[in-house]
Amino acid sequence: MALQYPHPPGVGLSAGAPMNSRIGRLIGLAAMVAAGLASADEVRHLNSGRVLPADLPFSEAVQVGDTLYLSGMVGVVPGTMMLVEGGMAAEARQTMDNIRTVLETHGYRMADVVKCTVMLADIGEWGDFNPIYQGYFSPPYPARSALGANGLALGARVEVECLAVQSQADSPDSTNAAATQASGGMTR
Repeated sequence: MALQYPHPPGVGLSAGAPMNSRIGRLIGLAAMVAAGLASADEVRHLNSGRVLPADLPFSEAVQVGDTLYLSGMVGVVPGTMMLVEGGMAAEARQTMDNIRTVLETHGYRMADVVKCTVMLADIGEWGDFNPIYQGYFSPPYPARSALGANGLALGARVEVECLAVQSQADSPDSTNAAATQASGGMTR
């Protein structure tokens, strides 16, 4: 027997229709919408070679519309696959410098970062990492997740991946929107 799912009339599905049928139609509709949105923005795979060698089997970043997805960065000396010396603090600074370099190379800023995922070889080093990380951002800070990992690339102590959305702060539309927000929603 099919499960029945009651819903308000007039929402495009007949009342009392089997739930399997409705779910299938909703999933299909969601897939069509997602496909339409995904195809609207060009996907660009970016490898500048300014931090990582350009011949690695992944992109340093992928841009979709105004969003930039950075691959995980570790504290390598730019242009090499060698970690900086000096332990967690040195690696953390170099990692964040590498992130800034990749962002700026592709026209983004640290202020455009909206989400970071931090992976630490030893979660006990969180206290050493956090103040360094914090020094690269100003409030409001990006969303962040952190986890301890059992082994990072090249034997690194820290790896950080980020997501950035290009700021529209200097566009005329956002200036008008900011003025509207500052005036409590009233326009002149």
